Amino acid sequence: MYTNNIEQLTNFIYFIITGMVLGIIFDIFRILRKSFKTSDFITNIEDVLFGLITGMILLSSIFLFNNGELRLYIFLGITFGIIIYILLISKYFIKLNVAIINFIKKIIILITKPFIILVKFIKRLFFKPISFICINLKLLFIKIFRNFKKTTKITKKTIKEEGF
Repeated sequence: MYTNNIEQLTNFIYFIITGMVLGIIFDIFRILRKSFKTSDFITNIEDVLFGLITGMILLSSIFLFNNGELRLYIFLGITFGIIIYILLISKYFIKLNVAIINFIKKIIILITKPFIILVKFIKRLFFKPISFICINLKLLFIKIFRNFKKTTKITKKTIKEEGF
């Protein structure tokens, strides 16, 4: 009986840790939403992905630590783990990771900015004259087509007069 209580206590601690891991995964999705703007469709995909990941972690931890038996202390341990994580760690974890992601985004912007300026310069240098020529050629062909249409227009009167 004594070993059973110790075993249940260690399983309870494992499920507290599992609850904390679930809190970390939840915060990872929160960090991604704070750092990157996404559409509603992508948000829905993230929600489904979160549900699948946490469900797999819960099921695997129940089978790994408790041989698939559901006990009240499992749910209490997971709940305590999530509460402990949210109250003690979550705020700092989110702030730190959002700051890291924003720092990385700024570095990427600084690195890519010269390339963006170069692409804009090349676009302005080469594509603007080409588009100018294409637009003017299009307008010229439209004028020619309209003039051709006006000069070759055969009306009903001219057909009757010609005898066709």
